[in-house]
Amino acid sequence: MLKTGGHIDYSTPVISVRGVSKSFGDLHVLRGVDMDLFKGENLVVLGRSGTGKSVLIKLISGLLEPDIGSIEVLGEQVDELDDKALRQLRLKIGFSFQNSALYDSMTVRENLEFPLVRNKRNLSRAAINREVEDVLDAVGLLHTINQMPSELSGGQRKRIGIARTLILRPEIMLYDEPTAGLDPITCIEINGLINEVQEKYKTSSIIITHDLACAKSVGDRIVMLLEGRFEREGSFDEIFDTDDGRVKPFYDYNFIK
Repeated sequence: MLKTGGHIDYSTPVISVRGVSKSFGDLHVLRGVDMDLFKGENLVVLGRSGTGKSVLIKLISGLLEPDIGSIEVLGEQVDELDDKALRQLRLKIGFSFQNSALYDSMTVRENLEFPLVRNKRNLSRAAINREVEDVLDAVGLLHTINQMPSELSGGQRKRIGIARTLILRPEIMLYDEPTAGLDPITCIEINGLINEVQEKYKTSSIIITHDLACAKSVGDRIVMLLEGRFEREGSFDEIFDTDDGRVKPFYDYNFIK
């Protein structure tokens, strides 16, 4: 089902990317891209592997600097921030990594407590317990609270990773290939969770993916990265209503087996 995006404030971009280029030696990854993420929006960035999708996330979070151009996040010019200000900004940005990034030696509870205790040192034990249980309940995995990551399925680990990100109540969520390596049924569950997070926590999100089923399920708006530039933008149907020879094979790979 296509999303309507009726809850989005299109007058308020929370991320603005303008004229950004990034190269690594002779490899030109991004070539003057412009992009906005609006308040309350799920924006999908589609593209083949190696097209610069993950580089874009690193630029937005200040892990890389653009060669040319500017990036504004929540009113802050990312490349102008000192280390302390950048750390403060990153607390407002949640990262859901492809591999879930859980600590194997910690229980689910300890994995979720870790960012909370590190960043909010004045919380009581009771408050920490409430926060952990709240986000676990939000992802439907409260019963796993005392389990180890090795005891969880891939889909459960992905959900716990999202819960650990949510525990700091970020304003922006960045999902890097959220359905990679998951079976079709679990993919549907993760797509549903991304939409639930958007509704419950009022997040604005960028979803990096090459999974068209994911894009269609979660995207209020979709942009397609082709040869270092955003060449297509719109709804799912608008993106693929084209004779562009670079786009059709992408659709065929996902839907024609």
